Amino acid sequence: MKKFKITQVKSGIGQTKRQKLTLEALGLRKMNQTREVEGSPQVLGMIEKVKHLLTVEEI
Repeated sequence: MKKFKITQVKSGIGQTKRQKLTLEALGLRKMNQTREVEGSPQVLGMIEKVKHLLTVEEI
């Protein structure tokens, strides 16, 4: 599977509760925090839901 480097670039403040929980599930709690995640279908779906808050790079 592909790996992705995701970084939170916008705040979750003012977003829906569902989007905030999606950020938590991805392991992002603070601004400019970066995580490396596997490209499973579930994770790709979560990234798609909050892509306006993230930058995504393929590793």
